[in-house]
Amino acid sequence: MLDLRKVDQLIDLWLNEDVNYYDLTARIMVDDDAIAKFRMNAREPIILSGLKVSEMIFKKLDPECNFLTDKKDGDRVEEGETIAFISGNAQSLLTAERVALNLIQRMCGIAGLTAQYVEEVAGTGVTLLDSRKTTPGLRILEKYAVACGGGRSHRLGLDNGIMLKDNHIAVAGSIAAAVRRAKAGAPILTKIEIECDRLDQVKEALESGADVIMLDNMSNEDMVKAVALVGKRVPLECSGSVRLDTIRGKAETGVDYISVGRITQSATCVDIGIDSE
Repeated sequence: MLDLRKVDQLIDLWLNEDVNYYDLTARIMVDDDAIAKFRMNAREPIILSGLKVSEMIFKKLDPECNFLTDKKDGDRVEEGETIAFISGNAQSLLTAERVALNLIQRMCGIAGLTAQYVEEVAGTGVTLLDSRKTTPGLRILEKYAVACGGGRSHRLGLDNGIMLKDNHIAVAGSIAAAVRRAKAGAPILTKIEIECDRLDQVKEALESGADVIMLDNMSNEDMVKAVALVGKRVPLECSGSVRLDTIRGKAETGVDYISVGRITQSATCVDIGIDSE
């Protein structure tokens, strides 16, 4: 779910960046009371994400504008299909157009790439997760787009869970010492995940009471051994070197989760246009 209060705050930042004091072109070329009607069209097959965000951007500048759609986020839309009809004050709609397009194009790109990864692991029982590899300032939207594509959020931020990585463990002295310290200070409902890149670390993490174990950049053969070693006592997450051409083999090792930074970090914006009716 999107926190619309936070989205509203972000829209002010985006519009301030793009518009600054006013839209010089729209002010000169368009009468103050002119009305415009536009269609938002898909120029390639897409999975929708960001419809509400786009509507909020237009309504920030023209609260009376009409944003009409029979679509919802997560829907598949074909090339040439109309996503929404937008009408209202011409100056306001023209000023908001680029910011609205930038956001929905980005979010749809992430949703579509996520869906490709989800399709690759279909039938394996694996849940696809995102990561914190997001665009600064856009995390809430990019993780929402992952959900629209069928993925799940790993954690929204550093305060959502404890992940003990190699440097945390090095500072603590050992996995066991790191877990003891984490358990002593963590809120009762907070899970503790341990990053492991060797099988002996997996054994130590399991014995130390980890809630989740991440298998970081392990070979498929070692992940199969880790799955057997853990025996479903705690969930296992695979991470590192995950691509569309490698994810199926990793999923078939028996892990529970696979986290993929590429779905937010490397997604390409889709082609969506706004055309006059």
